[in-house]
Amino acid sequence: MSPHERGRIGIIEDDLIVGGTLAHRLELEGYTPLWWRTGREALEGIRTQRPDLVVCDILLPDMSGKDVFLRALPGLGGRPFLFVTAHAHIEDAVFLMKAGAVDYLEKPYALPDLLDRIARLIKLQPRPAGDLGTSEAMRQVELLLRRVADIDSSLLITGESGVGKEVAAKFVHQISTRAAEPFVAVNCGAIPNELIESQLFGHEKGAFTSAQVRHHGYVERARNGILFLDEVGELPMLMQVKLLRLVQERTFTRVGGETAIKTSARIICATNTDLETAVAEGSFRRDLFYRINVIAIAIPPLRDRSDDILPLARRFVQEFSEAFERDVRGFTPTAEQALLSDPWPGNVRELRNRVERAVALSQASRIGVNALFPSEATEADGDRQATLAEVRDRAERRHIRAVLADVDNRVDEAAKRLGISRSTLFDKMRKLDIRSESNV
Repeated sequence: MSPHERGRIGIIEDDLIVGGTLAHRLELEGYTPLWWRTGREALEGIRTQRPDLVVCDILLPDMSGKDVFLRALPGLGGRPFLFVTAHAHIEDAVFLMKAGAVDYLEKPYALPDLLDRIARLIKLQPRPAGDLGTSEAMRQVELLLRRVADIDSSLLITGESGVGKEVAAKFVHQISTRAAEPFVAVNCGAIPNELIESQLFGHEKGAFTSAQVRHHGYVERARNGILFLDEVGELPMLMQVKLLRLVQERTFTRVGGETAIKTSARIICATNTDLETAVAEGSFRRDLFYRINVIAIAIPPLRDRSDDILPLARRFVQEFSEAFERDVRGFTPTAEQALLSDPWPGNVRELRNRVERAVALSQASRIGVNALFPSEATEADGDRQATLAEVRDRAERRHIRAVLADVDNRVDEAAKRLGISRSTLFDKMRKLDIRSESNV
């Protein structure tokens, strides 16, 4: 049995010796090689045989490897494309990586190096309809996360509350060489200021009155794994200084201790606030911002990636149906329309919570609008197709409520954000039965 996970490897190589040698070696390693000698053969083979990974030479007899990749890209579904190239074509390889190819190897290469690269990429293959989403925006996020999963540089994940920043951090952990080590998540905004140093770095016995035993903090518990610091912008200034030392020197000291302790954990930070604005306002250290912002990854809000809504919702239905032992198989057509038209101010977290509630309370095999949005249920949902007016009103109601909540019910500010006049907003609020606690 091969030590490698079995997979279908596409080889695009016109050289008989190089292609034949690679195909033979891959077969010995337990893979299924698919060898194409021209670009046209490769495009047809990729479409019909769907390899798990493609190894492609840039120079081919009928077209360039670059053309093959760009034509095949829409149907690749995130499967890795690895280029081999002579030194003269490195610029082409760099362009292709920016376009979505995962890597390149310069000729002449050692066959064991190529096999190691293939084994690693096959191991990191994405699962269909994964946790991150299947939209083009999230596919690009996933490609970037895969590219930086096994380096130690600090990673800063940004995005609105509920978009899945911790999910992205866990994804990095799962596909990295640290997967067997701990993943320790810390919500910096949820720990009282007087406890946060002890919680992060631990304390020695007798460090303070209630310190009856030595306590290992989150950093120490992370060992060689990943320490995920969520809402890092909420850290008080004193803790920002200590975090800067941790990031720079890879050492920390327990409260009440004198010995510096080394850590090999990778630090991933996340925030839903604008740290650059916080730096300008003096509430976040500039030097710390630069240290944790080596690699920045922004997770877009769910409203900007509507292609993810239904796949995620269906996956949540399956997950909770199994967990709750319910016979729930999906949504009514009207419910799907409502899911797509909602602005989702709470992002993926809100979607997950609504589906969880709906599955838990469902008495039917299909979830309707009233189960997802009980305060906005229209008449009998069933399989009736909602009118455009109903869909529009539902979307406007949800979006106006979300904006009002975001600006503390200040109607003038909400009108500005919505791009309408104050009087128009009041008219819509009356029509849609939206009440504000303030008319300021």
